[in-house]
Amino acid sequence: MKHLSLSQKRIALIEFILMLMTVCLFQTSNIIVNAQTGTIVSASPQTNTPQVGQMLTVNMTITNVQNLYALDVTLDWNNSVLEFVSVTLLLGVQAHPGGVLYGNQISDTATAGDVYVEQSDASQSMGEYHLVATSVSPADSFNGSGTIAIITFNATSLGHAGLDLTSELADHPSPDETSNTIDHADVAGLVDVVPEFQSIITAVILLALATVALTFSKKRLKQNLAKQ
Repeated sequence: MKHLSLSQKRIALIEFILMLMTVCLFQTSNIIVNAQTGTIVSASPQTNTPQVGQMLTVNMTITNVQNLYALDVTLDWNNSVLEFVSVTLLLGVQAHPGGVLYGNQISDTATAGDVYVEQSDASQSMGEYHLVATSVSPADSFNGSGTIAIITFNATSLGHAGLDLTSELADHPSPDETSNTIDHADVAGLVDVVPEFQSIITAVILLALATVALTFSKKRLKQNLAKQ
């Protein structure tokens, strides 16, 4: 039976430690995700690394909400990197399964039983989209998770674009009472626009680094075997 050299033992120990760190990080991330059981409003881009000239969509979503009746959401972005194209509202779950709020249809007036959209404005010069909407009695309150809106952008230039989100949520008031705000967390999104051939360049660099690492490992192994 061949005994491992001191150098080989050190390498094996380092690999074991790295494996343990990976497992710990994975378990920690699961704990963090599982701990986020409260209401969350988030901006989730279709891709975090679009190429210049590529269209991308951002989903504005609500998860784990109870008794939702009205919302006020603002999304800000870097207007030198992303260009606003369009927005699709998914309000009124009767017409938009997977959306949020109850209402027969989207309306620009406070019509009974509809979803009243008081404001839905985008400003490319400010890099901002603002939405204010509420269900109108006798519509029920919304419980669960769903998508508020889908916003389409064009990646116009290289750079970093945070998708900063601020929101207020209100519940369904009891008769003769006013609405109360719903405690929640806002989670921003992130987009980094890359060159058109960035993915290819990255793959080539990683392949080159892997080749160098493999060659070095073989050389070290030969040296260790020669010393035994």
